[in-house]
Amino acid sequence: MTSFAKPLLFLLLAAPLAWLGWQVGVEVSSPTAALGADPGEAIVHFLGEWGIRILLLAFAVSPLQRAFKQPVIGRQRRMVGLFAFTYVSLHLLAYLFFYVEFVWQALIEDFIERAFITAGIAGFLCLLPMAMTSTISWQRRLRRQWKRLHLLIYPAVALALIHLYWLTKDGFVEVVAYSLCFVVLLGFRWRRS
Repeated sequence: MTSFAKPLLFLLLAAPLAWLGWQVGVEVSSPTAALGADPGEAIVHFLGEWGIRILLLAFAVSPLQRAFKQPVIGRQRRMVGLFAFTYVSLHLLAYLFFYVEFVWQALIEDFIERAFITAGIAGFLCLLPMAMTSTISWQRRLRRQWKRLHLLIYPAVALALIHLYWLTKDGFVEVVAYSLCFVVLLGFRWRRS
């Protein structure tokens, strides 16, 4: 299992991006055929949904490793975390491109006036130092501080869920499911600490 775990996990985590790329290709050749009436909105939402899913998966790595007593699971933490960061970064870039068109004044106004944008950007800012210090050399450099820094996963996931909750107008099933998953994982983590 160990020799196939990393490439298989990579393919599984990259599959939604490949699917989105294919959908964009279909959309370019046949407008509204794949992404609907507002392709920009569809892309932003797709990347955000997968960002939260993979972020929760990254948060689940430690509990899963303990539950199954499989060190190979823990060795996938970095890849899962970097994929989560990739999806969240692409979600933010898609928002900047399709919604505010890289007009910084519009971004600042959104940040101030829309609480869900504030929560989303704050969650991204929590992920940023974790992604930047995810290498072994940073672990050695920061030593104990590295583990403390990577506790930012807690507010990052919480802010992502708040972002989704404040953004959702109806149909809260997804928000509730993700939130329950987060609470259960918190329980496993705190019980072991």
